Amino acid sequence: MLYDALPDRHVRCNLCGRRCMINEGKSGLCLARVNEKGVLFTQSYARSCSASIDPIEKKPLFHFNPGARVFSVASPFCNFFCSFCDNWIISQQRRLTDTKELTPTSLVNAAQRLGCQGISYTYTEPTVFYEWAYDSAKLAHEKGLFNTFVTNGYLTPEAVKTISPYLDATTVDFKGGGDPVFYRDQMRVPQVEPIYECLMELKHCGIHLEITNLLVPKYGDSMTHLRDLAIWICENLGEETPFHLLRFFPNYELIDVPQTPVSTVEEARKIAIDAGLRYVYAGNIPDHPWENTYCPKCHELLIERHGFNIRKWAITSDKTCPKCRTKVAITGGHY
Repeated sequence: MLYDALPDRHVRCNLCGRRCMINEGKSGLCLARVNEKGVLFTQSYARSCSASIDPIEKKPLFHFNPGARVFSVASPFCNFFCSFCDNWIISQQRRLTDTKELTPTSLVNAAQRLGCQGISYTYTEPTVFYEWAYDSAKLAHEKGLFNTFVTNGYLTPEAVKTISPYLDATTVDFKGGGDPVFYRDQMRVPQVEPIYECLMELKHCGIHLEITNLLVPKYGDSMTHLRDLAIWICENLGEETPFHLLRFFPNYELIDVPQTPVSTVEEARKIAIDAGLRYVYAGNIPDHPWENTYCPKCHELLIERHGFNIRKWAITSDKTCPKCRTKVAITGGHY
């Protein structure tokens, strides 16, 4: 799906913002798609390298069907090359060994059999197994399941539009506040503009959105970039867009950097709140008060969490604060 056939059996892939020009017999930069005699084929269709049941809060999605269970799946490869990737064993292995076939029908049947309310395409990058996700998501909707992407946000607008009838929620993962230098040096991503184009199309298509931002000490913890990102989200996606600030832990190639201090996350949260965002969370800090949801008006505790588990639910049936009756930005039901 989503490519242009060009003269001399060349093709242009239009799946992600890289828009790779691929010669005959070659693959795109992600290695997931290959040009065979001028026709672009996916190599990752129905090839699962990971499958698990997760709480939806792990994605993280705090404001979409809270408490739901999702069947989470991935295929190898990625279109980013993050030096700090925490799933590098499957995203950067660059081969299809150690995978099992999981057809869309088998995937949806497994999700239903295991009592899940939805499916999440995650762990690596759903962009590189787009066709598998598309067919599975369409079938999932027919069976009454919802679908979510956890993505780096490099989907092209046309890729977003194509899958939008079957995609219900998306977590878009920023790193380093969207700093272009950080993306280039630590992730081998030439430009960040496609992420903002993707977000605008997701918003236009009415897909529930939550944003994360990984704070990496020394390289990607600029509060200036963090503030700029928070302002952009507020102005373009809306002040009620949930924003998750995540701690970094040394991994893969970036092991000479300490984990993010809790104080850095707390400082970033204050900046994001001051920028106008109403729901800003401290991630990867179990039992921290800012992993809970509070009323943006009266600050009443509405959802108390411990990690991925909901301990307390105080939101009324009409999704308002029980104290001041302010509407709370929750999509879907509470499981």
